[in-house]
Amino acid sequence: MLEVLSIETIITFITASVVLSLVPGPDNLFVMSNSALKGWKIGLYTTLGLCTGLIGHTILVAIGVSVVFQTSAIAFNGLKIIGAFYLVYLAWLSIQNKELNLGKASQNSSNKSYYLTGVVMNLTNPKVAIFFLVFLPQFVNSNNNVSSQIFLLGLLFIFSAFFVFTSIAYLSSFLEGTLKKSKTINKNLNLVAALIYIALAVNLFFVHL
Repeated sequence: MLEVLSIETIITFITASVVLSLVPGPDNLFVMSNSALKGWKIGLYTTLGLCTGLIGHTILVAIGVSVVFQTSAIAFNGLKIIGAFYLVYLAWLSIQNKELNLGKASQNSSNKSYYLTGVVMNLTNPKVAIFFLVFLPQFVNSNNNVSSQIFLLGLLFIFSAFFVFTSIAYLSSFLEGTLKKSKTINKNLNLVAALIYIALAVNLFFVHL
């Protein structure tokens, strides 16, 4: 499959993908906050969820379904409203707990929940679908199999994002010890998490075509 893209194109694409993944946005903010508040494992599972969602967007672009979200205001707005309400729901769940128990953050059930949150958060963001639809084709050689190139580019972007996000998760996790030692901060972690969810929901809700 590597034959459909030149080495120069691959290097340029990976460089661009890494830079774009480093640009502050909802995804890396989400990874950073989860890692700082709950540890690198939660940040890792959040990253895995977000990257799994990118696989879905890659498939959509490859088969052309993302065009629907670019041309249909109803489909676009419907998906972003679902995503925004899901984030508000997560904020509400965070507020329900009086205090976040960091000691239980590494349990399998918690890991799975943050993984699924990453998947849903990414898949319900139509902005990501539009970005992939606009970004990936710029590196496609029309003389070769377009679908194969889209899948390859999607995978390369996912690997690049995974590298960047896991780095962010690891570096942010060093704040966890400080947060756990502070009783004042620890008591308000759920409120902090809820505010982050609300901010992400507002950002998503006001995204336009």
